[in-house]
Amino acid sequence: MERQRLDKWLWHARVVKARTSAAELVEAGHVRINGTREKSPGHAVKIGDVLTIALDNSVRVLKVSGFSVRRGDAAAGRALYEDLQNARQ
Repeated sequence: MERQRLDKWLWHARVVKARTSAAELVEAGHVRINGTREKSPGHAVKIGDVLTIALDNSVRVLKVSGFSVRRGDAAAGRALYEDLQNARQ
């Protein structure tokens, strides 16, 4: 798999609890891909993309490092990205 829908990836990476929540987050303009605001939940993300996500009064900066066919546990979700915000501290 080379690409995955943005809403599906956010859900698989456990950024949100439900895929519909992921779609709403994107449609509200709270997600940027490589610095560009994205409003389409179906936009494809690829490995290496940097997502900036405004969520719950905070901002998360995640680099896509993998994809999953189905949603797994928290450890499996963390394996799908590199947290760039924590890496800078």
